[in-house]
Amino acid sequence: MLTKSLKLLGATGLALGVGLGVAQAQTEIEMFFPVPVEGKLAKEMQSLMERFNEAHPEIEATAVYTGSYDETNLKTRAAIKAGRPPAAVIMSANFILEYQLNDEIEPLDPLIEAEGSSADAFMDRFWPALHGNARFADRVWAVPFHNSTPLLYINADHFREVGLDPDNPPATWQDWAAAASKLVKREGGETTRWGLMLPENYDYLGWIMTALTMSNGGLYYNPEYGGEVYYDTPSMLGALTFVHDLAHEFEVMPAAITDGKAVSTAFFAGQTSMVVLSTGSLSFIRENMKDDYRVAFVPRNVRNAVAIGGASLMMPKGLSEEKKQAAWTLMNWLTSPEISGHWSRFTGYFAPNRQAYELPEMKQFIADNPDAKVALDQLQYARSWFATYNTVAVRKALEDQVQAVITGDKQPKEALEAAQENADAQMRPYVEATALKLPASM
Repeated sequence: MLTKSLKLLGATGLALGVGLGVAQAQTEIEMFFPVPVEGKLAKEMQSLMERFNEAHPEIEATAVYTGSYDETNLKTRAAIKAGRPPAAVIMSANFILEYQLNDEIEPLDPLIEAEGSSADAFMDRFWPALHGNARFADRVWAVPFHNSTPLLYINADHFREVGLDPDNPPATWQDWAAAASKLVKREGGETTRWGLMLPENYDYLGWIMTALTMSNGGLYYNPEYGGEVYYDTPSMLGALTFVHDLAHEFEVMPAAITDGKAVSTAFFAGQTSMVVLSTGSLSFIRENMKDDYRVAFVPRNVRNAVAIGGASLMMPKGLSEEKKQAAWTLMNWLTSPEISGHWSRFTGYFAPNRQAYELPEMKQFIADNPDAKVALDQLQYARSWFATYNTVAVRKALEDQVQAVITGDKQPKEALEAAQENADAQMRPYVEATALKLPASM
């Protein structure tokens, strides 16, 4: 009996040992997620993490909530410098280039090739407009996760009230200004309803200026070189002059800085008839807008054009091989057709994985919510998002000056000259490091 008991004890100990070994072998990883802790997106991401962990018992993934895109960028850099990088980051797509320039990011090609695929085949899963911010310098650096374009949202009731057709929204800048002028309301010298409002806080404002400059036929930056932006150019001068005139000549939008939250609040309250906001705001607007509304392309001057926004999944350098593999598993799972489609339906961002739209549930969703199709239709005119060396400072160099124009403190031309000078100074270290220095004898 004693021998039998010892054998049972030994078998139990062996089983426990195996169990402990499995527990010890579990790879724990963190993913930085750029939203506040509160709110529906954080709760839904937590639910996704639980689903992932249940399906992958060898991995324990935790979402760490890191604030705005800019805050997530700062926290990621701090973690890398401290030698404790997260395994994955949902990073603003226009920051990926800077991580590559600073040698702080893992190229994903070896992981793609280890699965028997190629970079071309892997990127073909995603909409072509998303490729530029994810694949460059002969490598794949990021996986598109949730993406957006700016859209024009209009209050259909207001349009009908002034004799405009909400199903024929303004398509050109001229039509846009004319519609805004009809929609604005003033009583006793006070504006009670604006024709249009734009988000003018940092990050959002640069994105909107990108769209307006591109739709005026220009480029915002050199997508092939991280040390060149086109602020002091005729195309951007036209875009900024248009913004100036909306605020100061037509007086159809506030001559004050309004952030994205205030813009959406004013839209819900009927205090503005048109707004430009992200595709990512669509679900929020759909749930909270009481009046009838429509969604449309951002109006054009020379051409239809917008910049891609949103975020991609990236893998910082400094990870163990186990964490790399675990992060890659998570990144592929989050960008699969099923999860990509689910996240799109929940948030309003369009699904970057094209195959998501072949799923029955996604086809039904688009049929039930035709406003979600507008962003997809606009994708054919979308281009890469502004990305340079020292991205935030270079972007802010412009945003500071645009804000000064909106508030009436500067005129467009002088503002853009100052923006260009500041941006060039911010990019100078990269420009000097990459300048071709020919021998004096030549």
